[in-house]
Amino acid sequence: MVDPQIPMDLLYNRDHYWVRLEDGSAFFGLTDHAQNELGDVVYISLPEVGNEFHAAEEIGEIESVKTHTELFTPLSGEVVEVNDSLESSPDLINQDPYGAGWLVRLKLSDSSETEELISGDDYGHLVEEGE
Repeated sequence: MVDPQIPMDLLYNRDHYWVRLEDGSAFFGLTDHAQNELGDVVYISLPEVGNEFHAAEEIGEIESVKTHTELFTPLSGEVVEVNDSLESSPDLINQDPYGAGWLVRLKLSDSSETEELISGDDYGHLVEEGE
């Protein structure tokens, strides 16, 4: 059974990031599964607007009560917006990972990379299998 916490209108990668495509740009964040694994998020560092990254490149870091880890971008592009609300309220990632807890919006530099992303159904099966 696919997890009802996985929105079917988004795309996903195997590293537990979600992506919402919108007019040549992509909003992304951590999935509900990822935030559950992290535990309560207490700090986040995001890139500056204007920075450019390649897919799978480190863009920041996140700290929770359980761990400290790097954040990576699921796609290549230029940062055109970051979720400034997370600076004062990093727990938005735990409360609303697919909404108010989004991380970054990129202007895509290679839209063909989106073909590597997977559907909500496929992501649900990935989580079920424990990947």
